[in-house]
Amino acid sequence: MSTNQKTIYLDYAASTPLDEDVLQAMLPYFNEHFGNPSSMHHYGQEADAAVENARMGMAELLNCGSKEVIFTSCGSESDNLALRGVAHAARGTGKKNHILTTPVEHHAVFHTAEQLAALEGFEVEFLPVDEYGRVDPDEIARRIRPDTAIVSVIYANNEIGTLNPIAEIGAICRKKNVPLHTDAVQACAHLPIDVQALKVDLLSVGAHKFYGPKGIGALYVRQGTAITPTQTGGAQEFGLRAGTHNTPLIVGMTEALKLVREKEAVTQQLSEYRDRIIEHVLAEIPDARLSGHPQERLPNHASFVIKHVDSNTLLMLLDAQGFACSSSSACKTGDPEPSQVLRAIGISDEWAKGSLRVTLGRPVTLKQIDRFLEILPDAVARTRALEAS
Repeated sequence: MSTNQKTIYLDYAASTPLDEDVLQAMLPYFNEHFGNPSSMHHYGQEADAAVENARMGMAELLNCGSKEVIFTSCGSESDNLALRGVAHAARGTGKKNHILTTPVEHHAVFHTAEQLAALEGFEVEFLPVDEYGRVDPDEIARRIRPDTAIVSVIYANNEIGTLNPIAEIGAICRKKNVPLHTDAVQACAHLPIDVQALKVDLLSVGAHKFYGPKGIGALYVRQGTAITPTQTGGAQEFGLRAGTHNTPLIVGMTEALKLVREKEAVTQQLSEYRDRIIEHVLAEIPDARLSGHPQERLPNHASFVIKHVDSNTLLMLLDAQGFACSSSSACKTGDPEPSQVLRAIGISDEWAKGSLRVTLGRPVTLKQIDRFLEILPDAVARTRALEAS
């Protein structure tokens, strides 16, 4: 590849570029309105007003009250606060010890649940999922117990794109009086995130997945949900998340989500590009299978497993040809072990080690997609040849 040839980015599930309008909204809060929002003087009050205006904006976009929006450092912290905070509160007030989640969660939920079990004695039960990674709401109804502290089910899977029926699950959890958390970090850029319609009690988002800045996220916590802080110190975020507010990033996240909602027409175009990729890969590459649900999936997400292929080798060859993709999740790339998600949906290690995730964003063009589809079969063939040699 020529050094002046620009690499085409096809890894929008890992991160998105910062929207220029978002950058402009943030800039004044780095050097002009730089005060600490907790300070009483006018510098602090200017920053505090920006934080609270952003909170009200997020609340409007999520369809909740402003006091139900907790600012965090990222989606992973939001997941941690939701799971740990509710589990600890439920154990402390109601002697509840049972956590119900899935084997296809993001690591921020999966590893948190594992640690709660290993170090604190919580009983973690993993729900069965089908071959697409979807949860049957009836299974949740059957498995919720009197001592269930929290249910956590991912809205849209980061590795395979599958969507879960969160509103149906929420109705069941609401009837059983058990808090439901959903990781909506991937969903937020592409799907409606109305916490009332979804019937969730807690919902996590991270700004860098929807053209906002890295290092900022939010957790919706339904009013009345018992939750214990996991980061202690000052009284910021209604006592649930201590630490000086990052005013520029908070402003940027709200602006980014607002702009995403204003550009929803892009979603249809991305879904057409996604379908084009899926159709061509399955038709042109022998021993390639779609991972995740064929219809109930993120509109920008195409993921595959390819037999007799090493993902890392394929990714390096694609990068050399000018295309940046990933294997399963960004947290997984470089790890030789197949992901827990692919194993959970019944994909053998022989297939899973050849995972490929292609995720699209606003800047991607049809010409770029067609060029990618033109070079991919040869890249796969070369990878297989290297594997066989």
